[in-house]
Amino acid sequence: MITQATGLTRARLRAPRVAAAAGVLFSVLLLAVFWLMRRSVPADPLEPGAWLHGGTSNVALALNLVPFAGVAFLWFVGFLRDQLGAREDRFFATIFFGSAVLLLAMLFAAAAVIGAVILAFHAAPNVLINSATFHFGRGLAYGMVNIYLVKTASVFMITTSTIALYTGLTPRWLAYGGYAVAATLLIGSYFIDWSLVVFPFWVLLVSINIWLKKDEPEARP
Repeated sequence: MITQATGLTRARLRAPRVAAAAGVLFSVLLLAVFWLMRRSVPADPLEPGAWLHGGTSNVALALNLVPFAGVAFLWFVGFLRDQLGAREDRFFATIFFGSAVLLLAMLFAAAAVIGAVILAFHAAPNVLINSATFHFGRGLAYGMVNIYLVKTASVFMITTSTIALYTGLTPRWLAYGGYAVAATLLIGSYFIDWSLVVFPFWVLLVSINIWLKKDEPEARP
């Protein structure tokens, strides 16, 4: 009886719609983070930090949403890796899982840096503005998000698109679209402001397709 209950719980946890919901939640939260940050923080990494005097409530809210987005992303990644099952290739799986972990690590680190800048401002508001310390923190967060995180997200999109083609998880056009978007970000992220916004939109499309796809027989109660 216990074995049957355990198997049923595992099947429900592996249901595609659970992963799709996690993907949608991640996409919505990350888009909200980008929108809140853009409302308060100028895109120019060389700005002096005058936005700190204007209030940091939007930025603080965005930073508090980041961990929840990260947890949802882990659920989504776990489902995608589960789709490979016994067919999982160690080399490919390492790149896929490694890019996902690096993506989250840089996202969390960048959020922590911005949080530290805000704390430093509240501790010494007249000293931090336009100081070397502020520009260091601002440049560090900008580089992690707009350069390294974008590249890592591109690698994740490529591996996810490969999984989609290999398992039939999504329509082929969406998988090939992931390749095209990833290539664009790899090459043109330096010239496209806030290009990382494309990533959560793509995850949202993948999640919606997973949601609309009929559940596999093992996921039925």
